[in-house]
Amino acid sequence: MIVSIASDHAGYDLRKKVAEHVRKLGHEVLEGGAEASDVPYNYVDAGIKVAEDVTSGRADRGIAICGTGIGISVVVNKYKGVRCGLCTNEYMARMSRQHNDANIIAFGARVVGQAVALAMVDVFFEEGFAGDRHAARVNDIKALEDKNFK
Repeated sequence: MIVSIASDHAGYDLRKKVAEHVRKLGHEVLEGGAEASDVPYNYVDAGIKVAEDVTSGRADRGIAICGTGIGISVVVNKYKGVRCGLCTNEYMARMSRQHNDANIIAFGARVVGQAVALAMVDVFFEEGFAGDRHAARVNDIKALEDKNFK
């Protein structure tokens, strides 16, 4: 699997740990965003990187990290075809895949620790989409995108 990972400066250190972990899992990583934790970098630009990698097909899934995860999750969800779950624990990561068929996960480096972040990433890759009644809801989301995205 090819995974796009990007962050702002607040998420830089955690992004490096996550990218290393994802590579150890055997996935290819497209990494972008901040070049250091002490040089400001706009979470909007980091979100654009992940969303465009996923929507273009360059990446199969994405991981978006900023200070809280809120701003970057808002950004990536502005793209048609993105279903990003803002997660703070493994259960949320699991449900984002099972119920929403999320293709991007977002979290905040100032909100979750490294162990929780890596556990969420593991679940995000291991978990499948449950389908059934959830497929109808995902199709409803797609219909809203078709109606509202110009």
